[in-house]
Amino acid sequence: MKTRQDPHIVVVGAGVGGLTAAALLVKAGLQVTVFEAHVYPGGSAGTFYHQGYRFDAGATLAGGFAPGGPHERIGQMLGITWPVQPVNPAWVTLIEGKPVFQWADRERWREEIAQNFPESGAFWRIQEWLAEQAWQVSARDFPYPPQSLQELGRLAAALRPTTLLAAPFGLLTIGHLMPRRASQRLKVFVDSQLLISAQTTSPFANALYGSAALDLPRRGVNHVRGGIGQLAGTLAKWLTDNGARLYYRQQVERIQLGEDGWIRVKTRKGLEVEADGVVANLTPWGLAEVLGEHLPRRLQDEMQSRPKGWGAFTLYLGLERSFLNNLPADHFQVIADVNRPLGDGNSVFISLSPEDDPLRAPPGMRAATLSTHTPVEDWWFDDRSAYEEKRQFYTEKMLATAEMALPGIRRAVRLCLPGTPRTFAFYTRRPYGMVGGFPQTSLLAARGSWTGIPNIWLVGDSIFPGQSTAGVTLGAIRVARQVVDYYAERRKAKTIIHLKRDMSHST
Repeated sequence: MKTRQDPHIVVVGAGVGGLTAAALLVKAGLQVTVFEAHVYPGGSAGTFYHQGYRFDAGATLAGGFAPGGPHERIGQMLGITWPVQPVNPAWVTLIEGKPVFQWADRERWREEIAQNFPESGAFWRIQEWLAEQAWQVSARDFPYPPQSLQELGRLAAALRPTTLLAAPFGLLTIGHLMPRRASQRLKVFVDSQLLISAQTTSPFANALYGSAALDLPRRGVNHVRGGIGQLAGTLAKWLTDNGARLYYRQQVERIQLGEDGWIRVKTRKGLEVEADGVVANLTPWGLAEVLGEHLPRRLQDEMQSRPKGWGAFTLYLGLERSFLNNLPADHFQVIADVNRPLGDGNSVFISLSPEDDPLRAPPGMRAATLSTHTPVEDWWFDDRSAYEEKRQFYTEKMLATAEMALPGIRRAVRLCLPGTPRTFAFYTRRPYGMVGGFPQTSLLAARGSWTGIPNIWLVGDSIFPGQSTAGVTLGAIRVARQVVDYYAERRKAKTIIHLKRDMSHST
């Protein structure tokens, strides 16, 4: 039962990471207030309503529901039943028109890769073994990168003999594991999977992280009924049912630091609350904006040295169902030309709302989200006509690529809403419209939750293990434990001080 002595934590941002951390803190007995700038929860994994359609704004599939997976664990901890149903195949990758099916069943997947990439058997065997080690470690709340002596101890306790055998691969990349005579098609296939799951390609993707990322389709990929935003909606309902305060349309504009560690959080609408700590479901750039003059030098240096992440160009389409017959899946990844760089319309991820989900589209229609990687810097210029011309060019390019998976898609379009990094920045309040977190290259450079301020923590796709609802959930589990540990240590220190005072008075 909460008392006035329980720490009060403000969570800034109702994305999946922020809401998961908030729920775990409530369950641990802390007082929690959540501020969300938008009118609904979810952030990058939100679902918005427009003209009878519910479009997934960013993420469209959710992994981590297999036994021991992060969502499955959170469901057990909180007594939550997630509104999900398995997807198999997770998606179909079309490389210049030829399909590769991402089956959930391992035996079927092994047959698929043997048929498509006969030179790569050894590569997939080591990838599967490394992925298993990585997922086992994550299930033991492996605190990486460690940020305290407590976490160093937990990290050591989580090690197993197989973990130590896999450790040397932490210094390698997926490129080091690839066959020497890998076909261009194999390289493009692996790179396209890594780009959507690790934000980088095989020459740079860390071998351990990349192996786990390539294994995501075998780890419980699910469609979320009503749209992926229902994950956040389920968490939000749990929070309000269990005593947390959750405010929408309340964008935090300033976090002020006072003496003795207290924090004052102010919103643009004039709401002010005092807190003992803050969990910020923001990027480092977003946190910098609200800290203002309190921005620590280390965080300032990081933003100047760290490259900005990827953005996305997205099309939200309302499609007439009669033009979409005999499709092998609801989700497709299309690579138009293996000789051109991925992203910018050459590789497109397509997600169609399931035919049996009536919440997603009007009768006879289907909602679709199409997305491609694009550098955020390429969209921030002042010439409005040039911006609109570029947006139209990308729209046509995306539709042309999508035709390879959905012949006749142009004739099916009844609604078309393009979104750029500028659009994403406006609606999600993410600076520059960055999505997906940072590229997962060296584990030695993995970013933790630190902010330079002891009682403010980052959560979300900016911290390891990064993007995806599964990734941010793992990060949130760790951050919630850091917050609980922090206040437990403070309480212990105060108790020791009081005992010393009592002893000195008694003598």
